[in-house]
Amino acid sequence: MVLRTFVLFLAAALAGCGFHLQGAARLSPTMSITFVEAEDTHTQFHHAFMSALDTAGVRVATERSQATAVVAIKTDDSGQRVLSVSAQNTPTEYEVFYTVTFAVTAGGKELLAPQTVTLTRDYSFDERALLAKEHEEEALRAALANDIVGIVMRRLASL
Repeated sequence: MVLRTFVLFLAAALAGCGFHLQGAARLSPTMSITFVEAEDTHTQFHHAFMSALDTAGVRVATERSQATAVVAIKTDDSGQRVLSVSAQNTPTEYEVFYTVTFAVTAGGKELLAPQTVTLTRDYSFDERALLAKEHEEEALRAALANDIVGIVMRRLASL
């Protein structure tokens, strides 16, 4: 009986606090038909962003004239920097970064001024495990791109 009461209390507390599972972002009707303007359409961010728009129920226009809103991806850049080196002057730690700058317009009005989102992660480097570290870097880069897509979608949902 105590366990049943505790479970009911916990369920009521979770429902009352506003907790809900994360799902697809609900975008405004202005974003229902969106044109994505990007120089490079083969980046990890671009692929993940297009998938997120599709999940949110947005129809992506193939021509700018068909769209009710335009998301302009001005910068989509990633890379790595050396963070530390050993006594033999070989890198021991790298930082992977991903930067995206975007803006949103609709009907000739700027809905969202250009905003830049930059995320970084670092990882240790061992030249004896070169292939594994290359895979780790690629996985970090993909995770950063997905995290930035989440940030961008939340900002679009706030419009």
